Formats: sequence, C-alpha cells, structure tokens
Amino acid sequence: MDENRRRLDDPEALEALAHPLRLNLLGYLMSAGPATASACARAVGDSPSNCSYHLRVLARHGLVETAETEDGRERPWRATVTGLETPLDAADPDLAATATDLIAASLQLEYQLAREHLRSRDSLDPQWREADAHLNYGVRVTPAELRALIEQIDALVRPYIAATRTDAPEDAAIAELSLLAFPRPTFGKPRT
Repeated sequence: MDENRRRLDDPEALEALAHPLRLNLLGYLMSAGPATASACARAVGDSPSNCSYHLRVLARHGLVETAETEDGRERPWRATVTGLETPLDAADPDLAATATDLIAASLQLEYQLAREHLRSRDSLDPQWREADAHLNYGVRVTPAELRALIEQIDALVRPYIAATRTDAPEDAAIAELSLLAFPRPTFGKPRT
C-alpha cells in the first residue's frame, strides 16, 4: 500500500476512533494487512461479532473497507490509511477537545499494550527481549528544536512502517514504537 497519512478533522470520525478497541483494530489492520473480523478478534482479544460491529463503525468514517477475496466467501477488512494526524492545534475548541479524547484513548491503548508486553516478556525469544526498550529523556529544547527532533525521528522510522514496507526480512515481526513529546507540566511553564 502506498503511504496515506490522513489528517482527521471530522469530529465524528475523531469521536468514533476515540475508542481503544477501534484504535486497536485499525492499528492491527494497518500493521498486519487485510484480515477478517475473526482474525482481528484473535489479534485484539475480543469477539468476532464485536469486532465486526466496530469495523463497520470505522468503515462509515472511511478508515477501513472490505477487501476483495479470490473465493468471495470470506469478508476481510483492510485499512485505508497508513497513519493519522490529529488536529490538537485546531482553532475550533470542540475539534481540539475531540482530538484530545482520541489521543487519550491512544495513550490508554499504548500503555495497555506495554503492560501486556511486560507480563509476557519472559516468554519472548531472547533476541526480542534484547531489542525491546523503554527510553525516557528529559531534553532542554525550544519549541522549534522539539519539532525538528520529532521530524527527524519520523523520517528515521517511516521506512519501517508495516503498512508500506515491502522489503521486510522473513524474520520481521510487528513491533510497537511510540513517541511522546511535550513540555513537562510539573516542572513549571515553558518560557514564552
């Protein structure tokens, strides 16, 4: 799939996606490719009927669609996007608030996935245990420097995005990589 990053500026789409299961389903389809509701259910730990319902909600907002099959018996779904941008900086306060809700749901899902990883980490192949990381940096930067740093990291990561990578080695697997960047609120307000 070609890269298709979509800026979500429709409040209804933002609200629909601000649900941890829908975020998980979309993330799975973006990473793993087309899958049936049953395969999605196994991947995200839910029931096929519930996943089917939530996939239809995502489809109403153009985030997923049904994929063609050779035999026509299965009904796989596929993501229509490879990434999303949320309008936290929207001039409309209601849109910014809904985008904030989406980010909160995304953070909830990311930390749930991280906790699940920690619970099962001992059962992973040693190479994966050596490769995982939890890094935290306190950086002293200007807003422009922070934006530049984020752009550099994004450019470094983009060739590895599962939805668009065509040259992945046979032993490659889906890994979660998150980045948070914000001024530390408890250490005083950033100077203007």
